[in-house]
Amino acid sequence: QVQLAESGGGLVQAGDSLRVSCAVSGRTASIGVVAWFRQAPGQEREFVGGIRWIDGVTRYAESMKGRFTISRVNTKNTMYLQMTSLKLEDTAVYSCAAKEEHSILPVSEDYNYWGQGTQVTVSS
Repeated sequence: QVQLAESGGGLVQAGDSLRVSCAVSGRTASIGVVAWFRQAPGQEREFVGGIRWIDGVTRYAESMKGRFTISRVNTKNTMYLQMTSLKLEDTAVYSCAAKEEHSILPVSEDYNYWGQGTQVTVSS
């Protein structure tokens, strides 16, 4: 089993930056990919981006490129999502998810393990 725990969400103003974290524990040796998804009220869950755990290769949703950066520190078993120039429409619950296979896929059903999520609210 793999456990994921997000932290770092909060209330920020439009234009601010924020970094959220995902701590990974359990059978970390089995992890292939850890990804970020977000879900705004009344909307479907949306792929933000992911990172291949073994070599740090990343993939982003097209709409996230340029403002969002994913990184990880393997020795800390922690993944980060750095968000810049935040917009009102970035308001959502941000969740990290993991799977054992090594393809960074944008489909939430492909991920076996999920954290509880952290709320990010962007105000004007």
